[in-house]
Amino acid sequence: MSVGPKDRMEEQERIDYVLKEIERKETALYSKATGLKEDVIELRKTFWDDVTVNLDEPDDVIETQASIKQQAEFLAEKERFHGKIGDELKVLKRMKKSPYFGRIDFKEHGEDQVEKLYIGISSFLDRQDEDFLVYDWRAPISSLYYDYALGNASYNAVNSAIEGEISLKRQFIIRDGILKGLFDTGLTIGDEMLQEALGHNASTDMKNIVATIQKEQNRIIREERSKLLLVQGVAGSGKTSAALQRIAYLMYRYREELNPENVVLFSPNPLFTGYIRNVLPELGEANVRQTTFLEYLREGIGEGFTVESPFEQMEYVLTKENSDAYQTRLSSMEYKATLDFKKLIDNYVEKLRIEGMQFKNISFRGEILISKEEISEYFYSLDEAITPVNKMEIVAKWLQSELKQYQRLEVKKDWVMEKVELLDKEAYLKAYYEAQKLDEDMFVNEEKVLRKAVVRKMFGTLRKQIEDFDFVHVAKNFRLLFSTTRELENTPNNWNAICEQTIHDFSNNHLTWEDAAPYLYFKGKLIGDKQERAVRQLLIDEAQDYSSFQFAFIRHLFPYTRMTLLGDINQAIYVNVTKENPLVPGIQESEHERITLTKSYRPTKQITEFTKAFAPGVEEIEAFNRDGAKPTLIRLTDPSHSSLAILAERSAYLEKGHEMIAVICKTVQETERVYKELKEAVPVTQITEETYGFSKGFIVLPVYLAKGIEFDAVIIPDGSSSNYKEKDRTLFYTACTRAMHDLTIISGEEPCHFIKEAKVDTYEMLEDEIEKI
Repeated sequence: MSVGPKDRMEEQERIDYVLKEIERKETALYSKATGLKEDVIELRKTFWDDVTVNLDEPDDVIETQASIKQQAEFLAEKERFHGKIGDELKVLKRMKKSPYFGRIDFKEHGEDQVEKLYIGISSFLDRQDEDFLVYDWRAPISSLYYDYALGNASYNAVNSAIEGEISLKRQFIIRDGILKGLFDTGLTIGDEMLQEALGHNASTDMKNIVATIQKEQNRIIREERSKLLLVQGVAGSGKTSAALQRIAYLMYRYREELNPENVVLFSPNPLFTGYIRNVLPELGEANVRQTTFLEYLREGIGEGFTVESPFEQMEYVLTKENSDAYQTRLSSMEYKATLDFKKLIDNYVEKLRIEGMQFKNISFRGEILISKEEISEYFYSLDEAITPVNKMEIVAKWLQSELKQYQRLEVKKDWVMEKVELLDKEAYLKAYYEAQKLDEDMFVNEEKVLRKAVVRKMFGTLRKQIEDFDFVHVAKNFRLLFSTTRELENTPNNWNAICEQTIHDFSNNHLTWEDAAPYLYFKGKLIGDKQERAVRQLLIDEAQDYSSFQFAFIRHLFPYTRMTLLGDINQAIYVNVTKENPLVPGIQESEHERITLTKSYRPTKQITEFTKAFAPGVEEIEAFNRDGAKPTLIRLTDPSHSSLAILAERSAYLEKGHEMIAVICKTVQETERVYKELKEAVPVTQITEETYGFSKGFIVLPVYLAKGIEFDAVIIPDGSSSNYKEKDRTLFYTACTRAMHDLTIISGEEPCHFIKEAKVDTYEMLEDEIEKI
């Protein structure tokens, strides 16, 4: 609904007033920050001047320690306060560009006064710190803006629900303090604001959607009751953006108890991690711990193995169909993704309680001090009822005790004095002072101290290995799982072949992707794992690509954590991982909440209407009413002209003003071939799984690295039936739905049958387009 000139002028006057107040507060904070910085610098310079140091008596030492601690805490508090002011200034700087984006007029039941509430990225009070000039979008009262149209409405305050009536809902587009757009609406967020937000070119950073949050997205953001939140959202529905706003909301809502280190986000790849890195800082929140599941597994497994990435696994599936071991590998992937395989591991660990646990010798200078047989004997002498993890703790203490005895014996041996000569000056000086304290011959004492120092240092490595349970041969124990479990029930028919293939990989110190999580799970069952007890919130993006085993393992690692799983079953591109996936409707989960997003906002209406015809799932997909060109299918009479067609489309897209144009390929092999052909003609960037960021321009990448990212235009270089078969439906759908404004599919042969499933009037077909180049 349009707004008259008078209202527009009044709103601009209010913006000007708020901006002046922001500048006034900025000035005050700068002044305070400058004075505080000088205090911090002076405190650092004079730190020891204000500390009483006396080490003569035990009581004096305690007093000295207390004095140092007090001074350090005082300095730290000053530094924290200075940092807090810096954070406030960053928020004010962002608010100067757009102090708020929405307004609601709300009259609480029983009250005479209508309150005008302005909603922005952060709260801002008047100069008396009494009235809100702007409410933080995360504040309870701000939910009125996202959840209600005009009429009766309510929000949850601290102790009760506040009911009332919304008489006006207004939306603003403010750029650098100037009111660019203004409209009243009865809807959650009017199409005008979304059209404006989505009409721009794509960015190398994910956009902050806080001004355009829809009602269903607001449910994701503010859900607090369930231990498990499942979000199934179609491509372009804003589920990932909403998840990041959810993090910001939770950190605001529980700011006294939730810190960045208490929140973990698993993203699909390093490129995507870089893509979303600025959303939280834009909202005034520190970035939380972001990693990929692959990085997490590699860190836990350690340096003893190379670990295949999920992208390498996919490349194998897509390109090695003719290899001899292909079917065995597929069966291995399928079985090792199941809970049956987890049960097999659990049963095997139970057997190891009784017999068969493999250990390593404890050796020093080529001599076995404690043999693996002795360790095994001690291990099995302990009560069977004790778990392997607790037994290992007991064994480690016993080994440390035994090691002390061997350490005392080694001190007197001849080799020690040879090593003494290699000690540094600091060690000699320390030995000299320690020798002075002994009531014996100075020379003898000094040699004794030096000998002990050498042996202590040499044995230090052994002690650390015992602390890390390196005396347990985890790898050999895991390998024996595949040697001793042949022809079991509930295993695949070709289980023996799978075992042989696994043992072969293991003998080369290589873990396939399907073995990575099981191996780390098994390792934890033997020697304990690093359960993330401090993590309060875990968010998993692209959750449709995780297997049942991987989900069970994550639950095991994060036992006290609330989880949010986000994904789209239509984009489940990895093999054999969607069975029993929590995102699939009908899967039973206790204490969970399921939210389904069916409206696609990112692509134009024309792209959504085209792609939903061949979407893999059965979920409804609604197109947002943003018009654009129909997707284009280019049929080439000569497939070798594909690169020329890509270059022609690139030129046309650049003329339209597109800044991010992506050529999305099916595999790495195809990506490398296309990149090699294009780089001779135009500037182009190839994206690999090691890429952590990218710039605007012309890029080439495989589809699995494009997940979650948006581009102005997408070109699919080979959409033929020989390249995309039925098993590649999710890949093709994912590639097409990366486009915001324009989509081109090139085919030198018969186009893939997915295109034929779309209605003819949803795309444009150009025959022999190459002749126009």
